[in-house]
Amino acid sequence: MKNIILIGYRCTGKTSAGKKLSERFGLPFFDTDDLIVERAGMPINEIVGKGGWDLFRKKEKEVIRKLSAMNKNIIATGGGAFENQENREALKKNGLFVWLTADVKTIMERMLVDQNTGSRRPSLSLNDLETETTLILKKREPTYRELANFTVDTSRKSINVIVDEICNYLESAQ
Repeated sequence: MKNIILIGYRCTGKTSAGKKLSERFGLPFFDTDDLIVERAGMPINEIVGKGGWDLFRKKEKEVIRKLSAMNKNIIATGGGAFENQENREALKKNGLFVWLTADVKTIMERMLVDQNTGSRRPSLSLNDLETETTLILKKREPTYRELANFTVDTSRKSINVIVDEICNYLESAQ
């Protein structure tokens, strides 16, 4: 069985869905951001503060290289992981991609109520949250679309409904 790789922008439900899928299938779950934080011994905002996004992306590439060599896992990736061609190629070899989407309003609402936003989601630009989200989504969507084997719009859906949709797809794809 290939890895199930959850892709998409911040706050589209990758980690929440990944944990539930892990429970349902009895497979290990890995969140690339959690692994980066664990290995670095500091939160993402500190990694970015010390070495910029370049340092974070370097650490992300190391984590993805290791995960891509494994089988039968649920993997939630950072929103920008696929801006790197090597990351795309490594995970494509042994992965089925599920793209979780949400509208800008939903993403912003989730970010504002998530207690981890400050330490896990440093600004990606000098823009306000709505402008940043809109611009980065527009930039990343073609890559997400290209990679996606299946897409779920998570806007205004419970995590159980989202996971049910993913499970239904995975069962029909076998």
